Amino acid sequence: MTTAAQLMVKCLENEGVTVVFGIPGEENIRFVQALAASSIRYVLTRHEQAAAFMAEMYGRVTGRAAVVSATLGPGAINMQLGVADATTNSTPMVAISAQVGQDREYKESHQYVDLVSMFAPITRWAAGVPTAHAIPEMFRKAFKLAVSERPAAVYLAVPEHIDADATDYELKPLPRNVVRAEAPAPRQVARAVEILRNARRPVVLAGHGAARGDATAALVRFSDELGIQVANTFHGKGVMPDDHPNSIGTLGFMRHDYVNFGFDHADVVIAVGYELQEFDPVRINPQADKKIIHVHRFPAEVDMHYSVDVGIIGDISASLNALTDARADVPGSGLLAEEFARGQQDSRYPLAPARVVADTREALGRGDVVLVDTGATKMWMARLYPTYERNTCLISNGLSTMAFALPGALGVKLARPESKVLAVVGDGAFLMNSQEIETAVRERIPLVVLIWEDGGYGLIEWKMDLELGGHYYVKFGNPDVVTYAKSFGAKGYRINRAEELLPTLKAALDDDAVSLICCPVDYSENLRLTDRLGELDETL
Repeated sequence: MTTAAQLMVKCLENEGVTVVFGIPGEENIRFVQALAASSIRYVLTRHEQAAAFMAEMYGRVTGRAAVVSATLGPGAINMQLGVADATTNSTPMVAISAQVGQDREYKESHQYVDLVSMFAPITRWAAGVPTAHAIPEMFRKAFKLAVSERPAAVYLAVPEHIDADATDYELKPLPRNVVRAEAPAPRQVARAVEILRNARRPVVLAGHGAARGDATAALVRFSDELGIQVANTFHGKGVMPDDHPNSIGTLGFMRHDYVNFGFDHADVVIAVGYELQEFDPVRINPQADKKIIHVHRFPAEVDMHYSVDVGIIGDISASLNALTDARADVPGSGLLAEEFARGQQDSRYPLAPARVVADTREALGRGDVVLVDTGATKMWMARLYPTYERNTCLISNGLSTMAFALPGALGVKLARPESKVLAVVGDGAFLMNSQEIETAVRERIPLVVLIWEDGGYGLIEWKMDLELGGHYYVKFGNPDVVTYAKSFGAKGYRINRAEELLPTLKAALDDDAVSLICCPVDYSENLRLTDRLGELDETL
């Protein structure tokens, strides 16, 4: 016998789903019961928003659509932030919630809101399941749309009467099919080669699509053989290893940074897997006078400062290899390392941000994963943290959502259990989803949370000080993190000298436990950094 709830679970198993994150509700209890009898692991979370972040980051590192589940009304609404974050960060996700039965959705009714209309603007596709007979087709469509380029979240609302339907359905999941990228058009490759042959100072900008497409090998070969320098976006960190001689760093800091110099005098930008939501193109092409070669799986969005001269649409690695094989005679375009090195030697307390970044890098292996939350932490880590492999420095730079990193680390650890996983969060973001420490402890998901403590919303303070000359309503108090960690059954540490951070990080990362490390940070360096960069602006 196969009920509607069991059929939904069979469809998830058919899609290769191994874990669902969520919180049950009265209206989907039979779906949860069917999950309990299946091969799929159900991770009970403490908030639906956190469950969505877990699913998002699981999908980010695997490339497969992960599943978040919630009840109707407030449960579904709670998970919307994580769903929107997934869509704006080009990450596959399938969100499923309960909904009231069709016998009362047409009128004012307890816990009813039009969820499909609410999810439509933040997903690629949002729909209500009208009948159990539609389950195989709708679940297949949901997963196909979620993983197709450009990846995004999708949403399905399942009415409570379908969850409760005990009819024996002689239905089964539909066969999976994979959407594969086409080969690049030779004519477009030839047009791009002609532009490159006439280029004086070309530069590559590698974005999220290059990371999703695992284009590192082709990108390095292209850069090596054509002698072109490569910058990456926040989402593209690691797709060009930062220790490669042609890597010029990460583009995306709020002020004109060293890496911008590679674009200031460039005449051609080869945008590889770059998506406009990652970084405003006006920052790299302010006069809209540079030639742009767009290499991606889909055409570029329209923007005044991103007028594409040649678009090469297809598999990114194949496109880069085709350009390299054409053997264009392209000229080559050789401070962050110095800044990083100075940070390694800075022994002040509270710690200098650069020192925290340097010790974090030393504590983690090349293939270990750090999730960097939004705030001043993101500015420092994205600029200075050397990254050598794709999907090893995870940043939300589409929606730039606070508090994704701690719950997201649980999803990453389940997806990559062999890697050490570190969540770097500001103390402002920490308490927004700190309840998921209990989830990590209960589910035995080992991870480390490094809290940059300054007693305020540091990035907002930084911005206010820069533009207003003072700051307002950004300061707050914090709990004793060591005691707080222990109350959940986790381990807690507080850094009291700069020299304590690295050994504490190494010990916690080597431990098969959930650990919180509170590290006081001296953000007085923020304004000094932007002042230095401002002086550099004036010399251009």
